[in-house]
Amino acid sequence: MNPVIAMPEKSLHYLELEEKYSAHNYHPLPVVLSKGKGVYVWDVEGKRYFDFLSGYSAVNQGHCHPVILEAFLEQARQLTLTSRAFYSDQLGEYTKYITDYFGYDKVLPMNTGAEGVETAIKLCRKWAYKVKGIEEGKAVIIACEGNFHGRTTTIISFSSDPSARKDFGPYTPGFKTIPYDDLEALAAALADKNVAGFLVEPIQGEAGVRVPAEGYLAKAKALCLEAGVLFIADEIQTGLARTGRMLACDHEQVRPDILILGKALSAGMMPVSAVLADDEIMLTIQPGEHGSTYGGNPLACKVAVSALQVLKDEKMTENAALRGEQLRKGLAGLHSKHISLIRGKGLLNAIVIHHPDPEAAWELCLLLKENGLLAKPTHGDKIRFAPPLLITEQEINEAVEIIGKSLEALG
Repeated sequence: MNPVIAMPEKSLHYLELEEKYSAHNYHPLPVVLSKGKGVYVWDVEGKRYFDFLSGYSAVNQGHCHPVILEAFLEQARQLTLTSRAFYSDQLGEYTKYITDYFGYDKVLPMNTGAEGVETAIKLCRKWAYKVKGIEEGKAVIIACEGNFHGRTTTIISFSSDPSARKDFGPYTPGFKTIPYDDLEALAAALADKNVAGFLVEPIQGEAGVRVPAEGYLAKAKALCLEAGVLFIADEIQTGLARTGRMLACDHEQVRPDILILGKALSAGMMPVSAVLADDEIMLTIQPGEHGSTYGGNPLACKVAVSALQVLKDEKMTENAALRGEQLRKGLAGLHSKHISLIRGKGLLNAIVIHHPDPEAAWELCLLLKENGLLAKPTHGDKIRFAPPLLITEQEINEAVEIIGKSLEALG
């Protein structure tokens, strides 16, 4: 909590509760939300805001989408959890639906994004030993600097973010980190015959929406294919229509060997993630070797099918492409001295703030909040703009006006 910010008494009550009783592992903006609908959220005082974070792209379909909410409520009244000790009438329907949707033989259902990444790592290693023939315990997975795949112990072992790593060692071996968007570095790393997989975000979200050079993903996939290495795409944030295609990899017609999905797979209703692969990879894992009590639960299955269907029925992929282009043009049209760079695809965008004050991005987000738009800085000087995908042309215009007004007030 920032003690210098004057807060209404009602909001202050909730902030003080979190400050006293919750672990201090987040630094939220000083706003207390109590309601969401579509592209908007409301605080406990009743003030309305544009949501330009969308739960880190978990709410692509918009807050409390009525179709998905109805599916949630219908299933919640019927059956929520069986564990995988038994079959359910929802899991089979879901697995058929999602594998047909993305064109894979099999899916392994999990809950959180980090669990999805951990699952992909285990799957890649099992394939390395059972199929590729790498000596057990020697498999290497290549990752990229600036990545954000989660904060579990294994994942932070190949993070380059000091805040994610410091004082959490010893770290898990078996990973090699190379520069992002660097095909020469990838080719050199692939010369190691023990390399089993290349784990990559098609666009690095937490790093400030770093979009690689055109052709990077396609060439990286070709290098992996030539080396007999699995191309593992973390589309937890970039997937599900966010970038103007169903998957960010679709921009370059790349089909990952292992695809990781999460966040908007439930439209923000509950934690749902999934790992997709073909039989040669997926069937290397046998009963008892991986699982989750909640993974593939009936409620998650019903919600995920509805969330995926809504993306298609409401043409959210197409809208993300159109509105994203409009947003970037609108930001460029502000001609603000404080914006040094605009980047993104679809409705996953960011601006880089140019200002002598190192806290300027945070200060700008406070100004945006006062003016009715919520966004959050990342890595100091970058601010992501990622509204729900049902945002309209008029709403983008209103949001750009708020951003312009806030930039002027930054001084």
